[in-house]
Formats: sequence, C-alpha cells, structure tokens
Amino acid sequence: MGLVTFKKGIHPPTNKGLTASLPVEELPLPSQVVLPLGQHIGAPAEPLVEVGAEVTTGQKIAEAKGMVSVPLHASISGKIVAIEPRPHVCGSMVPAIVIESDGADRLTPELTTHPNLDELSAEEIKALMKEAGLVGMGGAAFPTHVKYHPPVGKKVDYILLNGAECEPYLTCDHRLMLEEADDLLLGLQALMKAAGAPRGVIGIEANKPDAIVALKKAAAGLPVSILPLKVKYPQGEEKMLIYAATRRVVPVGALPIEVGVIVNNVATAAAFGRYLRTGLPLVSRIITVTGKGVKNPRNLLVRIGTLVEEVISYCGGFTQAPGRIILGGPMTGPAVYRLDLPVMKGTSGILVQTRAEVEKPPVLPCIRCGRCITACPYNLLPNFLGDYAEHDKLEDAEKYGVMDCRECGSCSYVCPSRRPLLQMIKNAKEKIRAAQKKG
Repeated sequence: MGLVTFKKGIHPPTNKGLTASLPVEELPLPSQVVLPLGQHIGAPAEPLVEVGAEVTTGQKIAEAKGMVSVPLHASISGKIVAIEPRPHVCGSMVPAIVIESDGADRLTPELTTHPNLDELSAEEIKALMKEAGLVGMGGAAFPTHVKYHPPVGKKVDYILLNGAECEPYLTCDHRLMLEEADDLLLGLQALMKAAGAPRGVIGIEANKPDAIVALKKAAAGLPVSILPLKVKYPQGEEKMLIYAATRRVVPVGALPIEVGVIVNNVATAAAFGRYLRTGLPLVSRIITVTGKGVKNPRNLLVRIGTLVEEVISYCGGFTQAPGRIILGGPMTGPAVYRLDLPVMKGTSGILVQTRAEVEKPPVLPCIRCGRCITACPYNLLPNFLGDYAEHDKLEDAEKYGVMDCRECGSCSYVCPSRRPLLQMIKNAKEKIRAAQKKG
C-alpha cells in the first residue's frame, strides 16, 4: 500500500536540511519578555496583575475572557514593568504585559501535576486544557478546549494529530516528535479521554522516518496508530489531513467534528502532556530559526514573549542584510518588518531570507494557464477569485467560494505570472467580513 495523501497540492522544495538533524537547544533566559494579551483567536485575556508586581514562572497573570479565550502565564520570574500596547505580528500595537527577569526563574508554588489520567474525568481534562493556556501551536492559535465542547450529539471517532510539518524549512515538530514522544503520547491520551475518542492517529510525512520509527515504538500497546503520509503541500492542512487519514470529506463550511474528527498539532499535545506531568502551563515552545540569512540555524526551546531580535542574536545574527523575515513558514507565515516582536504561542519558526531569494521579476497579467486551479486542494478557481478581488467584485468572489479558501498559498506558488493571488484573496475576505460586520 502506498503512502496516503489528498488530491491536488504542490511540491515546493522542503529546505529542511539546515536544521532537521539538530537537537533542540534551550535559549538562555531572556532579560525581558513581552506577553501580548491576545495570542490566540478569540477574546484577549484580562490582566490579573499590576505594574510593579513580582511574578513567578508559570503564574497566571491574565485570565481568560469568555469561552473562546485562554489565560496567560508568566514565562519568567521577575517584575511587571509595563502593561501597555506593544508591537504585534499583526502589524498593530496591542496590549501586552512586560516582565523584567530577575534571573532566578523561580517556579510558582501553585503548580499541580496530573500524570494519572485514570484519576481525571473528561470534564476535568477539558478544564485543565484551558487552565494550561493551551492553543493550537501549528500557527492558528485557536483555544484547544473549545474543540472539546462539540455540539450535543456529535460523536468523536478520532483524535488526529498533525505531525506532517509540510511547511518548507520548519523542523520544530520533527525534533519534538523525536525528543518529547512520552509527553506527546500522554497529551494525546488525555485528549482522547476528554473527547471519548476510541482511536488516536498521528500523521507524519514520510520525510521524517526517524520520527515515525520513534513514535511507533513509543506508542506500542496504545490505541494509537502512526500514519506515514506522502510528502506534499499542504498535507498538514486540517481538511487535507483528515481526508488522507480517514478518507472522510469535511463539507464546505463545516468543521471536522461533522465527520467525527478533532485535529490538533503534535506540539499542542506535547505541551498538554508536559503540563499534566510537571504542572507547568504553556510558557515555552520549540521554534526553528533557519534560512540563508541567519548565521547559525537552530531548533530552540524559547520562552513565550522572547523578542525575535534576541533569538536572532543567539543564532549569530544575520549573514547579510535580510531580504525578508518570516514568523513561521514561507507559505503561510507573515513577513515582518521589525525585530522587537515577541515569540508567541503560535510562532513555529523564524525564517530569514536573503535579498537575492526574495527579488522577483514584475507581476504580469494572468495567462489563463490554469495551474492555480490544478494546484488548489479546495477545488476553487483562484484565477477568477484573484480577478474579482483585484477589481472589488466582492459579490462575485463570495459566489465563487472565496470564503472557503484556507490560504495555503499554493496558487501563488505555481503562478508563472507571479500574481499575488493569496494576498488578493485575503484582501477580499477581509473586505467581505468588514461589510458583514457593518450589516
């Protein structure tokens, strides 16, 4: 039997060789962290502390505001020196809590471990997800506990973990699966119990054979299967992964729960397992720092709130003036123009590209070649959507399914005219949402 996958998609160079074999290093304790209150989809957290307060690592410093929200915890010990707007990856200034380190990294005495799942009910596990500050760590940063409160009558057959890591350059999940298999599997078993799911599946692209072997060995005897996937982009996108693993098709506009599946990233499961084992909430994460523009590419365990400039400095700085800096992978990660931005819960990497890599010939008119249609895994017509977006024909764009685009970027990648189709589609979606809010 061949490797499973989805229909359509693309095959960009993986460019993972810079860091795939490098074990995770822990970045030294930062002198200061900047913790945005809005690090997740949904309502920002509300501060529980004031300027001047002393805090300890793991202490809750902001409370969740509503159902679609999670609390925020101090990632270092020290003093609160500011609660004020700070630069955010979205391009705006957003409220953040700034902690100056005392260098001691004192743990909060409030930490409580829960290593024995037999002692926890499903509802208790769901509550712990929220208390841990758990969000999707593959980039979306959606509060994890919300997925585990499905509509009444919806049955969960699978908890599906995304270990595909199909984004070029990134290797943080690869290293996590090799180095934190026990926490990952503990977290997965907790997620399965919370959902009442009888089966767990971990999907891993076949270019990570060592991770596949390691997890198969670690999962022996558990109701968990390790599923090798064909190397293709966007194999890790939620609906593509579900189809590859189960052959179930999530209807347009529907959520995975409609076909009995909940999807989480492997890093999310590992963070939850670590929380259950140690009591330490989500205060750090593994990121990949890579690209031709950085001197010493690395996989690093970084405290949430550490500034990008501090991470780059630890990796030896730039090889030359950077052409582009991306937080995440090159297909879906946002390009940023400043280095005083914090690593957040959903930050999977820092990619530094040289000017030679990002210089492109001018954009040309669409030649109607159809490559974007052939590549689109969602069966959309990106060429038409791009035209409608470019000319503000929002009704036509909506009619042709622009809101169903998951923004994987495959269309832009294959376009021989170098049309920024993804950006056009994003702009159209933003305008449609704004119009809907106005009513």
